[in-house]
Amino acid sequence: MRALSIAATGMSAQQLNVEVISHNISNSSTTGFKASRVEFQDLLYQNIRTVGSASSDSGTIVPSGLQVGLGVMPAATYRVNTQGVVTSTGNTFDLAVNGRGYFQVQMPDGTTSYTRSGALQLNSTGQIVTADGYQILPSITVPTTATSVSINSSGQVAATITGQTAQQTLGQLQLASFINPVGLEATGNNLLKQTDASGSPTTASPGTSGMGTIIQGSLERSNVDIVTEVTNLITAQRAYEMNSKVINTADQMMTTSNQMKT
Repeated sequence: MRALSIAATGMSAQQLNVEVISHNISNSSTTGFKASRVEFQDLLYQNIRTVGSASSDSGTIVPSGLQVGLGVMPAATYRVNTQGVVTSTGNTFDLAVNGRGYFQVQMPDGTTSYTRSGALQLNSTGQIVTADGYQILPSITVPTTATSVSINSSGQVAATITGQTAQQTLGQLQLASFINPVGLEATGNNLLKQTDASGSPTTASPGTSGMGTIIQGSLERSNVDIVTEVTNLITAQRAYEMNSKVINTADQMMTTSNQMKT
């Protein structure tokens, strides 16, 4: 009976759906996090009577055919790249990207990763780094004599130095964008990695070439909508239960068939 295996694929698919929803909800307070959704596809079909096949020697054809689908499969987890709410924190090195673009992060192996999380800090040498100590590119160092640091909407970093009246420019932040940001691979720790699907990055100063602007003293919150996720969770639970009901019904039908006497 096909219903058993078909419903099993439905239960497996909804289990994955719940796992993705759970991941979204658990990261509802993660800075710069983007929610994901599961895309499903129907499985292969068994052609019992092929559509368009000849139904007689006179050339008449079958108008609709007879096909039985074999279930469902997850095809992709799609990252929803909508803007998260920007919340003021008042911290000097908390930076939010308002619009397109990712901060560039130099990894220990020399490769570059990308993030929307602007919860930045200074390391022991005054370089601007992530919470894990990875440098933001281009590298910018704040001198120990700096009394304050300002970062404007265009990403220009300047500092007030002890004994100087004019601010000293320290560097220029650059953002990266991709033609297909959904193709970036999530590696954890709020980081994303370039892939063949994402394409090569295009870098520019904030506020130019379609890039977003920088808001100092603020963070971009997760774009997870808890109400939507809970609604999706209930829907997935009901779909899981219905598929399990199909398996129970199919099992009862087989039991009835086995108990029939000739």
